[in-house]
Amino acid sequence: MTKLVDVGSVGAYFESLSDPRHTRNRKHLLTDIVIVAVCGVICGCDGPTAIHRWARLHVEWLKQHLPLPNGLPSRDCIRRLLMVLKPEAFQRCFQEWIADALPTDEGSRRKLIAIDGKTCRGSHDEAKGLGALHIVSAWASEEGIALGQVATEEKSNEITAIPLLLQQVDLSNAIVTIDAMGCQKEIVKQIADGGGDFVIGVKDNQPTLKAAIEAFFLKHLERDLEDLQYRHHETHDSSHGRLDERMYYVAKIPRDFALKADWPWVKAIGYSLRLTPQADGTEKSEVRYYICSRYLSGPRFGEAVRGHWAIESMHWVLDVNFREDDSRTRERTLGDNLSWLRRFAVTLFKRHPGKDSLRGKMISCGMSTAFLTEVLSLNRV
Repeated sequence: MTKLVDVGSVGAYFESLSDPRHTRNRKHLLTDIVIVAVCGVICGCDGPTAIHRWARLHVEWLKQHLPLPNGLPSRDCIRRLLMVLKPEAFQRCFQEWIADALPTDEGSRRKLIAIDGKTCRGSHDEAKGLGALHIVSAWASEEGIALGQVATEEKSNEITAIPLLLQQVDLSNAIVTIDAMGCQKEIVKQIADGGGDFVIGVKDNQPTLKAAIEAFFLKHLERDLEDLQYRHHETHDSSHGRLDERMYYVAKIPRDFALKADWPWVKAIGYSLRLTPQADGTEKSEVRYYICSRYLSGPRFGEAVRGHWAIESMHWVLDVNFREDDSRTRERTLGDNLSWLRRFAVTLFKRHPGKDSLRGKMISCGMSTAFLTEVLSLNRV
């Protein structure tokens, strides 16, 4: 059973955070401002103005838990702090909180970590020549936990952002999944050097590698895989009234594989096929190829491939429930920190055992401080 926390004790996670404000301007405690911001975002606030509005309406409850020596921080105070807190240091303060929420009985099973990017479409600033802010996130797919993020100016910069994000994440005992954007030698080497495994999509950005994997599987599929040692898994899922059939195949990289020397970290290659019936009686097929650092079992390979789309589900939640795409926050550091608070809020909602929808939990937090306390207490079991 969850042990409820005193909300003020959450401030202990931020005691190591360096206060960037000048000492003359420290009217409010840093931990007070951060806790107010965390609570506000959990309740659906989209920025400093809304956070201050929420705090003003819950000031008596906040006074029961926080020192607030000079009353509530103003909207501008909240905004200024979130504009000067270094995002990486801010995120590090959540690591202990996140670690408390992670299962401790995983045994030898490697956790899945999905990495993918999302553009905050409303954050562009044409007057200053700024494109929309792009956030590359790491997401523990099976646990529903945000592990870190790095902000970039363009989607094309994911290739440079992913190595920075990998430095923030514990790769040991993990299987990292990335779409084809991350199919880069430097990235797979970094994962392997960090003690992690990987399942990474291969598309036309690596044409030679894709052609080699495609030719390998086509050759053996023509022979009904009779002379190939492989592992496989099949699933049948009902989606929108139609039955999707998915087949996953993984094989050790062949000894005569032409690109073996160029990709020494790759130990297996994978193939997934999705068959979807169409209204006209035909069947739509979708084929994807993968490189893997380990000869996974068929079911685990399938879980890694399907699990990667959990981060897409998280992105959908950010847009639908938090309206992230509608946010007009253009200041980069502020946008980065608010984006992280939203992802952390999703983590807490995902960890809450209630059967209500995520949107329902958010509304409940805004209506009930008792329920908000439950959500904040998720890590204390």
